[in-house]
Amino acid sequence: MPTDSAPVADLALLGLLQLVSPALPIGAFAWSQGLESAFELGWVTNEAELGQWLDGVLDDGLSRCELPLLARLQLAWANADAEAIANWNDWLHATRETAELSDEDVRLGSALIRLLTSLELLPAPALMPDEPGYVTVFSWVAHRRNVPVRQTLLGFAWAWLENQLAVACKAMPLGHTAAQRLTERLRPQLVMAVDNALEKEDHELGPVIPGLALGSALHETQYSRLFRS
Repeated sequence: MPTDSAPVADLALLGLLQLVSPALPIGAFAWSQGLESAFELGWVTNEAELGQWLDGVLDDGLSRCELPLLARLQLAWANADAEAIANWNDWLHATRETAELSDEDVRLGSALIRLLTSLELLPAPALMPDEPGYVTVFSWVAHRRNVPVRQTLLGFAWAWLENQLAVACKAMPLGHTAAQRLTERLRPQLVMAVDNALEKEDHELGPVIPGLALGSALHETQYSRLFRS
């Protein structure tokens, strides 16, 4: 028998699927988050090396930065805590080591705000920080659609993995079957990353991914490229 909460849960799930869909018109396909540099520099040349790269970024990047930040921001939205939202948004900007990574966060955030404007889903103006990043706006939509925090993190991690594999299929190139093999191998890692993120204390936050930062910096002057980061 269905429960009273079933329609809400169903709508939340559908809202999350819409938010993490590659069809969401915010231009996420244009960014590689440093992965294109890893190909160009010869750091990642095959399926196995790509799996190791993604595993490392997930463990030392997302699980220490974007994922725990999403949990904190979603709570701040729920509490209508404008100061906390602004502080965590500023903190995220400060962790972006290169101009491209910072630009990506701001541009995707702006694109998502434009979409939310057309859908009449924006929060109260007093709650929105100056120059909100993608993670900040993503967390607002998750809160607005009653997505549980854990599912918000899983959805974000899933969208990141899909984007990275799409980049590899275009630029490496990686075959689609190989991409599915990596998806199958890394799905448990996404769950572990969310578990780790939810256990992090504030003083433990911050990405430790110098290779990605260096690759991103070198990408700014890369002669030929398909992606904006």
